[in-house]
Amino acid sequence: MDHSELPDPATGAPPGGASTSRAAAPTRGGQGVSRSLFAIVAIALAVAGAAAWQDAKNDAKALREEAARRLTAAEAAVALARSSEERTAGELRDAQAKLALLEARLAESQSQQAAIEALYRDLAPSRDDLALAEVEQILLIANQQIALAGNVPAALGALQVAEGKLGRLDRPQIAPLRRAIARDVERLKAVPFTDVAAVASKLDAAIAQVDALPLARDERLPPPRAEVPPTPVPAWRRVLADAWQEIRALVRLEVVDRPMAPLIAPEQAYFLRENLRLRLLSARASILGGQETSFKADLRAAQRWIRQYFDERARPVQQLSDALGQMLATPMPDALPDLAASLDAVRALKAAQERRAATPSSTPPRANR
Repeated sequence: MDHSELPDPATGAPPGGASTSRAAAPTRGGQGVSRSLFAIVAIALAVAGAAAWQDAKNDAKALREEAARRLTAAEAAVALARSSEERTAGELRDAQAKLALLEARLAESQSQQAAIEALYRDLAPSRDDLALAEVEQILLIANQQIALAGNVPAALGALQVAEGKLGRLDRPQIAPLRRAIARDVERLKAVPFTDVAAVASKLDAAIAQVDALPLARDERLPPPRAEVPPTPVPAWRRVLADAWQEIRALVRLEVVDRPMAPLIAPEQAYFLRENLRLRLLSARASILGGQETSFKADLRAAQRWIRQYFDERARPVQQLSDALGQMLATPMPDALPDLAASLDAVRALKAAQERRAATPSSTPPRANR
């Protein structure tokens, strides 16, 4: 670049001297206007920049204040959240401690409940055990009715009651017991029916009548004639009539159509009645015990004594003799069956259940402390 073309630094005039000054004179007014406009624009720009800067500063300040406020609120919320979290954590710890305590108590109660249930199972019989015990008692009573009283209907009714109780249980393990009871029921139904209780009642009535039976030696004379009012007769005829009455009293004629009754002293009549009573009691005990031979032997002896020593013309004696004859005609079974098979079956079933109950199946849980 040529330095001679640079303007003068002191005046600002372009190089070239007067010719240049003359040439530039007409343009100085336009440059001033340009400078003024430039200055105005620059000032306006500066004012606008200052205003924009001030606005930006205000906005930044407001933003900082808002940020500070929000930060303060956030810190307060964080502090509150921390406090709430700490409180919640404390409550959670308390709840966990209470839950652990409840779990421990629950485990302890479960352990106690299991121990109580095990103790109850050991001490209290189950429904099946109670039913089997009742069936065993029923079978024992039925067997006693057969052995002691020969009462087959009562034993048959007891067996039917036992069958009903076992039918309500409906357990497969009691099937052998039900079959044994069914067999005993069929055996009892095949036994000829003898109303032992009715025969025993008749013998009791006969025993009660023994004291009222008239003996054969007790003659029943006809009732005396009604006395006729005496008519006036001479004394000698009255003496002869009295003598004739005395003579007639010494001799009595009687037509006998049966053997003469044996003479029994009054003190022996008591022993006769007691012996007859003992015979009837022995017959009662024999029929209750199912002893047919002794029963009929006692009845025959009692019937023979009644015909021999008591007045058969009296109605009570006839009724008692007929009753003894009917008892002698009563059919008696040869041998009554027993219920040993059913009793053995129920006892075997009870023993099996007791063995199962004695075997420990589970151990009760322990509480965690």
